[in-house]
This record gives sequence, C-alpha cells and structure tokens, in this order.
Amino acid sequence: MQQTILEKYNVPVPRYTSYPPANYFRELSEEEYTSAVQQSNGARDRNLSFYLHIPFCRHLCHYCACNSYAMRSEAGVADYVRALHQEMDLLLPLLERDRQIAQIHYGGGSPTSLQPAVIKSLNQHILTIFPKIESPEVAIECHPGYLSLSDWNGLVEAGFSRFSIGVQDFDERVLKTVNRRPSQERMQDIFAVLRDGGAHINLDFLYGLPHQTAAGFCRSIEQAIELQPDRLVMFSYAHVPWLKKQQLILEKAGLPTAEEKERMFDEAARLLLSAGYVRVGMDHFVRPDDELYTALQDGRLHRNFQGYCTRRTTAQVYALGVTGISQLETAYAQNTKDIDEYVSTVGGGHLPVKKGYLLSQEEQLVREVIDSLMCNYAVTLTGEQRAVVNYDEVRLAEMQADGIITIDGNTVRMTHESSPFVRNVAALLDPLMQHTTKSFSKPI
Repeated sequence: MQQTILEKYNVPVPRYTSYPPANYFRELSEEEYTSAVQQSNGARDRNLSFYLHIPFCRHLCHYCACNSYAMRSEAGVADYVRALHQEMDLLLPLLERDRQIAQIHYGGGSPTSLQPAVIKSLNQHILTIFPKIESPEVAIECHPGYLSLSDWNGLVEAGFSRFSIGVQDFDERVLKTVNRRPSQERMQDIFAVLRDGGAHINLDFLYGLPHQTAAGFCRSIEQAIELQPDRLVMFSYAHVPWLKKQQLILEKAGLPTAEEKERMFDEAARLLLSAGYVRVGMDHFVRPDDELYTALQDGRLHRNFQGYCTRRTTAQVYALGVTGISQLETAYAQNTKDIDEYVSTVGGGHLPVKKGYLLSQEEQLVREVIDSLMCNYAVTLTGEQRAVVNYDEVRLAEMQADGIITIDGNTVRMTHESSPFVRNVAALLDPLMQHTTKSFSKPI
C-alpha cells in the first residue's frame, strides 16, 4: 500500500467489537439489565451463548489490554468460583428453559489459571439446565506456559470442543520482553492430546510487539502451519498506554513501525494462503471447510467480544464474572470490574451489573450496518439504514478515489488491499463518531 495512503488512514478509530463501542457505556441498573434479559427471551435469535470471565493471571503480560488481575490466594480463587455459581443461580432462572445452548466461551485473564475440575463444574452447572443445539461450541482461551499434558487432558474431559492457544510468538526473545512464558510442553504433544479428544484447535498470535520483524514473525507462522491448526488468528497489538500503563514498558523496548507491522501481517497472510488457509474477517485464517468460512460465503458471519462466530453458534451473549459484558438484542451490560465488589454483590443476591447501554431502534440499525461491514467487508444499505448512518457522500467518494472502497448503488465494499482499514469506513458511517472526544487505537 502507498505510504501516503497508509499514513492517511492509520488513525485512531474504534475496534467495533460492539456498537456502540464500550467506552460509550453509562451507568446501568440491575433493574434495567433484568428487563433486557427478560426481553431477550422474545428476540429473533433465541439460542443461548454464555461468556465466563476468569480474571486471574499468574503473570501479567506487558502488552495486555484485557481485564486481567494478578493471581489470588487459593481461598480468594475459591471465593470467586463460588460467586460465579451464585451469579448463575441469579441469572439463569430469568431465561426460558426451552432455549438452547449454542456456545460457551471462557476468556480472561487466563481461564486455565483454574484447575480443570473446577472449570468442569462450571460447565456442568449451565449444561444441566438448558438443552443444546447439535454440536454446540464450548471454547476456552489457554495460556500454554503453565499447563502440563495432564492439565490438557483434564480440559478435554471438562467438555471443551475448541481450544484457543495463546502462542503470541514462538520467538522466546519477544516473549521475554513482553513478560510472557513460553509453552511448558511441546506444541506437537499438546496437539496430540487435543486431537485425540476430538477438539478443534486455534493458534493465536500477536503482531506489533518489540523485537518482531516481518521475517521473524513469518518464521513463527511457518512453525504454526506445520502443526496444522484448524484456525490461526493474527491479532494486531493495540497500543493504548493511556488505558494500560504497563504498555509504556514496551515503548521503552521499542515498537515496530506501522510499515513493518503491515509487512508482518501481509507476508504472514501470504504464507497461510499458500498453505491452503482462507481468510475470514480482519485477522482469522481457517480451512476452506471451516464453519466460519461457510458463514462468510452465506452472509451469516457474526462478531462479538469473543471474536468471529456464526449465527448458528451465537446470537445473544450472557456474561458471567467480573467485567463480563452481556450482548443482548436491545442492550449491553457490563459487570463490575472490582473482584471483591463482585463477590459481595452476588453473595448478597444481586446481579453485579455496573454499566452498559440501551440501544434505540436507530442504533440497532446502525449496529447491523457496522456488523455487516466488519464481518463481510461489504454492506448493502436499506432505506432505513441509510437514513440513520452518517452517509457522507463527499468523504465516501474520497475513500473510493483512494482505493479503500468501491460504491455500487447502495452497496459499499472494501477493496482487497484496504481490508485493514475496515474500521475507518465503519467509523465514517457511525453517527456517534462525528463529534466524539473519546480515544481509540490505530488500525495498524
């Protein structure tokens, strides 16, 4: 991509994992959340998705912008797990019992900081109450630096069907700089355990870290290709030191330039495409028979805080645990970020919601537009949608002249080369962004 175009569009814009973005959330009462949950029983998509947030990490990585906290004592962890069960007892009765579970997803933090038997008990609490769709996705994000082969076996026995392994990079110099421990076991041995259990495997990488170069990052991707994961995800490091002060450590170590970061992704993507993977969305590479790719072709690809998904496996998300964000048809609701407050609130018989957002009908229409653009790189605007988005013909024409998009009637489509800037196009269509003072990360 031309240097001038790269500089012009590599400006801070929302990540659009939700619409409106989470930094627009306001105070939300327990009553407002309860009402939204009850309304969700009558929504178009009635399948149930549950997100469980496990906030603990044995060590905090310097790059992390997630809601993560240092590992607590054994008693403190037990208190938190007990609170998760108590929150389930408060939330689940609000959901109609004929609704089917399509997805359970554990994120963090490091969910695998809990013992497999503890995680299994949380799964069983949910799975024994509701029926399931055929082949629901039960997924967990894993830090391989602290898991033995026995632990991996225990997670298989806990009922997980998909494992997202946070490799980030195979270069130990990079990992040491960002304070991340490399895998405890050989990756080949981990794959053997998970494959024997019938599980699907994702490998997650992060690009844009200190000491990374296009050549070095490609060596890590080549190692990953040899393992033949079902999906490989390359996340762009989001540098937001005004939110996460520990990221300033990485500035001292030195971050790659935007040009080098773009080369990392482009060259790694070419390796994956040559190896038979196909691209889905901004950062996912999957096998051609993967459900995500089928959903993309059918226009049924979806996206939430947990990443890309299909309409089959997720619709509305009910979040459990500290900082968890529920994504309902008419509302978002985020739990308190304070662990002690979380434990005491649910122990006292109250849902721990702290803030969120109630969407108007117009905002629901804008969300449909942005979701389609972010997932499918194209959107055909209905009359209703065009009336509520910020359809700035002058700036859209400028983007078309710059080779970022093509416009055909009411259809706006990203060009192949400009896909990293899909967030910029979404931000242009977003009416909230026209007078915002909020801070965001850059696309590259």
